[in-house]
Formats: sequence, C-alpha cells, structure tokens
Amino acid sequence: MPYVAYYRVSTLQQGRSGLGLAAQQQMVRSFVREDAVLGEYVEVESGKTAERPQLRQALQLAKARGAVLVIAKLDRLSRNVAFIASLMESGVEFVACDQPQANKFTVHIFAALAEQERDLISERTRRALQVLKKQGKQLGSPQNLTLEAQVEGLATRQRNARQHEGNRQATALILARLAQGHSYNQIALELEELGFRTRRGCTFTHKQVQRLAQRAAQA
Repeated sequence: MPYVAYYRVSTLQQGRSGLGLAAQQQMVRSFVREDAVLGEYVEVESGKTAERPQLRQALQLAKARGAVLVIAKLDRLSRNVAFIASLMESGVEFVACDQPQANKFTVHIFAALAEQERDLISERTRRALQVLKKQGKQLGSPQNLTLEAQVEGLATRQRNARQHEGNRQATALILARLAQGHSYNQIALELEELGFRTRRGCTFTHKQVQRLAQRAAQA
C-alpha cells in the first residue's frame, strides 16, 4: 500500500528548527516502510486554519496515486470540525500512527470536543477579564499585571488539563458511547482495546470513565 506523509508544525520557528518534525517523521517511518512513502509534505501552519497548501498537494498526490495519507498524530490534522469534514469528503483514506483504529465516526467526535473546549476556554477567559474591567482594573498596566496573569494562568491550566490529548479523545468516545446507551464498564473495556491510557499511564476503569463524563457535563 503506497502512502503520502503529511507533517505539521505550528510555528515558523519550529518549521526552521525541525522541532517536533523529527518526532513525527520517526513515528511515520516506524509505522510504514520508508520505500512505501511516495512523498512527504511539511506544513508550517496554525491548527486553527484550514488554509494548508501543503496538505492540498499531499491529498492531490494521494488521490492520483491511490495512496493513503499518513500522519503521526490526529492533532496534526486539525481540531476544526469543518476542516475534518472537508478532508473526509476528499475521498482520500488516511491513517494516524497514534490512533490507527480511528475511523470517521471517532475522528469527528475528537474534533467536535476539541472545538467545543477551545470555545469554552475562550469564553471563560473573556468573562474573567470583563469582571476585572468592571472592578476598574486597567488590564495590561504594570500594577494590574498580576491579576491579568492569574486569569490567563487559570485558562492555561484548564486548557492543559482538559485538552490533554489522551483525556480529550477518551472523553469524546465516552460521551458518544453513553449517548448510545453503553455502560461505564463497556466503555472502559473499549478504551482498553483501543489502547487508551490515563494521564498516569494506567488502563481506564469504570470509575475513571464516570469521572471524565462528569467533568465534561460540568464544563
């Protein structure tokens, strides 16, 4: 099976230095034979935008040669639902080295949850800053830097906890399965079969599944 590799780095500095790129390439080369890769495309782009000329070229080559688009990690594509949908509609098959079992259903869920979390964090930060303004604080001035930093620090901690890749994807699957009537035990078993692990590297139990579901409901 021929493959076309696609790599994405988030900043120009990362693109020039190779930071993160080498790790992605290593994952792909460990996943498929090097001689099976027809071409490699590197995108220096933000994950929020769907304007990716390198990805378009990669998809064109893959479609013309009947190849599979291979990526190191699902988040290298995008966390935008509309973008994922456009990729699906291109007719090109793709596989992620970190989640080879992922299908169209799970990928849409992962993207939807990530997009929702991004919007929630942005809204929480906006409201917190509005509170400071109503209190007469001039944001950005030296005397109020600590307050603003606290707000931004809180948003960062929330983002790190909620958008931890394993938890984010596991939560997406948990919510989908609960909506389908699955029990916590059934979901825990499925997560184990798919290779999911908690932030501490342990297998999921029904209590951990329940905890993630409750956190999502409280968000």
